[in-house]
Amino acid sequence: MSRRTGGPVAGRLSFLDRFLAVWILAAMAAGLGLGRLVPGLGTALAKVTVTGVSLPIALGLLVMMYPVLAKVRYDRLDTVTRDRRLLISSLLLNWVVGPALMFALAWLFLPDLPEYRTGLIIVGLARCIAMVIIWNDLARGDREAAAVLVALNSVFQVLAFSLLGWFYLSVLPGLLGLQQTALDVSVWEIARSVLIFLGIPLLAGFLTRRIGERTKGRTWYETRLVPRIGPFALYGLLFTVVVLFALQGDAITSRPLDVVRIALPLLVYFALMWAGSMALGRAIGLNHPKATTLAFTAAGNNFELAIAVAIATFGATSGQALAGVVGPLIEVPVLIGLVHVALAARRFFPQPPPAAGPATALEGSARV
Repeated sequence: MSRRTGGPVAGRLSFLDRFLAVWILAAMAAGLGLGRLVPGLGTALAKVTVTGVSLPIALGLLVMMYPVLAKVRYDRLDTVTRDRRLLISSLLLNWVVGPALMFALAWLFLPDLPEYRTGLIIVGLARCIAMVIIWNDLARGDREAAAVLVALNSVFQVLAFSLLGWFYLSVLPGLLGLQQTALDVSVWEIARSVLIFLGIPLLAGFLTRRIGERTKGRTWYETRLVPRIGPFALYGLLFTVVVLFALQGDAITSRPLDVVRIALPLLVYFALMWAGSMALGRAIGLNHPKATTLAFTAAGNNFELAIAVAIATFGATSGQALAGVVGPLIEVPVLIGLVHVALAARRFFPQPPPAAGPATALEGSARV
């Protein structure tokens, strides 16, 4: 499907992208149904893990991230690293504003539910390094900027996650006279998670582009190979969603009121982080693709790390783990909706000259 500058947002998306919310909701429903209808399915899926994450989920995440990272033009990353406005804004939003906002919302909405509150704070500390790649690509964000910001988040995640967990769960509550909680997670566990869920697909994507361009040229790579591997990002995303919700289908459907209590602060969090980041990007002079990337990397969270930490520290059936699982239950449909908002928001940014040629977020070739 060709790219057009006018018309409704839906008309500028491919068939797969246009109905992505439908596929996502169907995958969520399928996972929840399987978790409820098939006895022992969640236990079976959770038996084999990678850094505390179910092996099927780990495989789905790797398949999901590889095609998008294979689209990145790695020879253009230096143009992103020189943009201090983008880098400094991203660091502040992800490691100062995001955790502080989630802490405040968790205590505001869940003062009487300490397990869920702790789970949400852990979600706020785990900055996104996986699904943000998909949302950014769907919303026509800057792929090279996304690769750099995700890598930056990964480094800070290894260095700062445990320290921030100690500060927000023990030190700050103590200073404010609130209930304190301990979080026992090693730097190595976090580093291992980052290396697997970001390092493997990043290396695979880099090598695919390097070898493909050297053997066949950039034109062939971006017009022939990328459209073939692109849809696997969607397949990996849907598979991950099905497995994720199958794992916790019983817990989610048996405690609907608890899910609603957890969902409310998450909805406020995603809305404030995304809208505030998008507005900040516009205010500091970023173009639409970079502002979009800033917004999605700030609003998204690393749910696989948050769930793994909650399970390892508090147990698979704990309220903290349930709060981690509710995270993607809310994040996935909300950020899908924000993809459409981001596409519609392009009219508020300076418009680049129109470019002809095919472009779809998950299927099409990389932008020129």
